Amino acid sequence: MTSFSLYDKTTSFGSVYTVFIMNRIQVLYFLLIMPSFLVHPYMIWGILTVGLLSQINLFLLSKWFHSRYAGGYQGFVDLLGDKPVRILAFLSLGLLFIKIAVLTLGIGEIVYQYIFPSMNSNWFVLFIFLICYYIASQGMEKTIQFVVIVFFSTFWILIAFIPFFFPPTAAIHDLYPLFPTEWSRDSWRGILFIGSAFSGPELLVFLAPWLKPKQTILKSFTIANMISTMEYLLLFIASLFFFGSTYLNKIKFPVIDMIRYLQSPFFERIEIILISIHLVVLVFWLSIFLLYFYGAARVVVGTATKKTTRLGFLISWFMIVSGVMIVNEWFWKSGDKQILLLNLQIWFGAFTYLFVPVSLLAVMKWKGRLS
Repeated sequence: MTSFSLYDKTTSFGSVYTVFIMNRIQVLYFLLIMPSFLVHPYMIWGILTVGLLSQINLFLLSKWFHSRYAGGYQGFVDLLGDKPVRILAFLSLGLLFIKIAVLTLGIGEIVYQYIFPSMNSNWFVLFIFLICYYIASQGMEKTIQFVVIVFFSTFWILIAFIPFFFPPTAAIHDLYPLFPTEWSRDSWRGILFIGSAFSGPELLVFLAPWLKPKQTILKSFTIANMISTMEYLLLFIASLFFFGSTYLNKIKFPVIDMIRYLQSPFFERIEIILISIHLVVLVFWLSIFLLYFYGAARVVVGTATKKTTRLGFLISWFMIVSGVMIVNEWFWKSGDKQILLLNLQIWFGAFTYLFVPVSLLAVMKWKGRLS
């Protein structure tokens, strides 16, 4: 099978690309289901608090980007050693697959429920991954360039929610109580959900060879984190105004249901347009994750320094597609098991966002003392 290049580096991408990439991964799927998990108005403070704590993680992450180890596979080997890198790559395959499955099937469920209710959901999985295969096969550089289209085609969606901030929809009493009278298990679950929702920047460590300049990486992280915090706040407050906290936990996709109530002289069902546009974000990140998955698989089998092959990439693609379809049939279509998968992703997302920056910095400090 002829070799083809997926990870070649002929150019670097500036701060604007870093902002776009980080922001879009933080608001990929959880943005659509977040209000039904938070429910209580005082979780506004939870979003702000976790957004500030996220900034600490980003500061730690920027320290790694400034180091000499931020150079891709060889940088990780220099920092951790070959065998630990292969073990971590093996573990990351499972975490990546869970993330891919939850994102694909979660957004696929929205498509199934609001656009194509009679369609077999496995066809959606196949269709999305065929597009992702084409984009990812162009290589990492061209896939990263796609983020410009992704950002500008989706960020404007916030404008559609402006009417919900004005009467008769908006009433200030819907934001009460701003401080909890009691702190329940659901409140802790909401905080964990927010922490997982802000996760994603830790995955940018694998894009380090293509991101520049390292001197402004923290500034880019900060801007993206602020934008994400603003988006979560605006949509949560808009949901409180529209549904109220007593009814919000009964709606599975409150953000989509709000859009259904908007009227336009040009379009009858605005939610179809917005869901279709949001699929662009899904395609972008699944394409990146395909490249991540194949790269991690090559590290595990010890071929990371060899040329990429179309056959190897196709095998990785097939494993993911068949795996997601199996998860869809055996787990996702069952409500109880679907919650289990979603909870796994929430826990893993929050854990990796905390673990990766802290661990990288700790190992760097330890390595520095040894040398």
